[in-house]
Amino acid sequence: MRKKLFLILDTSVIATAFTSSYVIVDVTDVAFNNIYWLSLLIILFSYYVSSAYFRMNKKVWQYASIGEMKLIVKTLTAAVILNGIIQLAVFSYIQYRVLFVTWALMLLGVGGVRFFLRLRQDQLRNDSVERKRTMIVGAGSAGTMLARQLIQNSECDLKPVLFVDDDPNKQHLDILSLPVKGPTETIPEIAAKYEIERIIIAIPSLKKSQIHGIYEAALKSAVKTQVLPMIEDLVTGKLSVKELRDVSPEDLLGREQVKLQEKVISNGMKGKTILVTGAGGSIGSELCRQISGFAPAKLLLTGHGENSIYHIYMELKQLYPSIELVPLIADVQDYERMLDIMTTYRPNHVYHAAAHKHVPLMEISPHEAVKNNTLGSYQTALASSEAGVETFVMVSTDKAVNPTSVMGATKRLAEMLVHHVNKESNTKFSVVRFGNVLGSNGSVIPLFKKQIEAGGPVTVTHPDMIRYFMTIPEASRLVLQAGALAEGGETFVLDMGEPVKITDLAKNLIALSGYTTDEIPIVYTGVRQGEKLYEELLNPEEIHEDQIYPKIYLGKATSIPLDELEQVLHTFDTESREELRLHLLEKANRRTLPAETTTA
Repeated sequence: MRKKLFLILDTSVIATAFTSSYVIVDVTDVAFNNIYWLSLLIILFSYYVSSAYFRMNKKVWQYASIGEMKLIVKTLTAAVILNGIIQLAVFSYIQYRVLFVTWALMLLGVGGVRFFLRLRQDQLRNDSVERKRTMIVGAGSAGTMLARQLIQNSECDLKPVLFVDDDPNKQHLDILSLPVKGPTETIPEIAAKYEIERIIIAIPSLKKSQIHGIYEAALKSAVKTQVLPMIEDLVTGKLSVKELRDVSPEDLLGREQVKLQEKVISNGMKGKTILVTGAGGSIGSELCRQISGFAPAKLLLTGHGENSIYHIYMELKQLYPSIELVPLIADVQDYERMLDIMTTYRPNHVYHAAAHKHVPLMEISPHEAVKNNTLGSYQTALASSEAGVETFVMVSTDKAVNPTSVMGATKRLAEMLVHHVNKESNTKFSVVRFGNVLGSNGSVIPLFKKQIEAGGPVTVTHPDMIRYFMTIPEASRLVLQAGALAEGGETFVLDMGEPVKITDLAKNLIALSGYTTDEIPIVYTGVRQGEKLYEELLNPEEIHEDQIYPKIYLGKATSIPLDELEQVLHTFDTESREELRLHLLEKANRRTLPAETTTA
């Protein structure tokens, strides 16, 4: 049916164009001239031959664009040339003027019919779905591709209205019939003027520091903001415009990714056996992903939760089939089990990420915090030393500095024990300390998102609560870099950038979701036991100001006598919850002279 329709339309267009060309060039006796009728048959024959050759009617003209226009020009030009050749053979001459005018009129008629279908399809699509008025930030190739897909995608509820771009050469121009406005700093005003309901940022080439200002401008508009997937994923079909992602708090940090000494890290890992404890957790699983990229021979995925270990095992098995992955269910508190794993598989490097990290929960269950965070770290360190592991890197937290919580105290004691083991061992033991990671298990971000999806309110403990934040991939990369720098006995401290107010984080998430704080209110619930209004990365006697590597500082390790630390481990299970809590805080906050400083 479709082919018959185009056959009828094209025959009518070509016959009209050819007849009109006779009139225009003043050829007489049009209707009764045998040459006219024969010439008409020739031009129709020539067109059908060219159309079949270039597969004109195989195209879906509802999505016609510049490529289809080129095809029409090729087809009609070939038809006219073929017509001229046949005329020369039949009549011994060519009607140059008639053919030229015919070509021009056919171009208008054949192209016009097809692009009318395109315009009609767009009109029907716009009328059939109530679509959100959308601003596209970035009028480059990515933004143009996005706009075209949004226009053509009948299932998408977004209607592109305009572009915003900082390039003055693009401003006041139209792309795909959409005006280009700008600059990006005027996003809030433009969004209000044109009643924008959605903002999509489509500049994948910008660095995070450059795009940070765009995020901030989008925030002020209080319009739901999303980000275009990687352009490669759109081109290859891995993602579509239906899979636009929301702007995340990670984007708002505006931090550039740290460049690793990849050659140094690779030399330490390639072909080696690596063990990660807590491999199913947020940090542990990301460490496993990063480590896998350096081609170890064997990766030991160790953890207490079988489901989380299974998930990371299946993920890495598909992505890195050449690496021998060994999923191991084990409790870091069990010295015999950890020693058996160490002596069986002989890992070269151990990354100890297993820990209980949720502050309020550990206040309720301090005995479990000691068993997992302190005793577990100590037993794993001793097993590593006994098995002759080359390096042992413990992942710690800023809550270990001047701790006011059980979680922070148990991690502080674990740091001290690891440094004590380092003094008696050939294994290089080091600690890496950093603050909150965005999106981790127990992070406020997933909680805030769920609360926003439920219609609010968003709960924050205190209006002045501030925290350092880092993304999980960035933290994991820096842990690996610190491990490559380790000589034994260091406390590496990661540069967390500027601290962020939790209230501001909540407001940003609300705004990025397209709401105001009137629609999704923020409710303050009060500081929980063990929480501090702010965190520190180093206490005064630990400060060593110079960076040893971009975003990595070297702290001065402090310690208390080993017998006092071991006493805590020997007696903790006999103390009441409150007695243990006070005992832990007392030991963790005890001040001594700095231990001998090791430099990397």
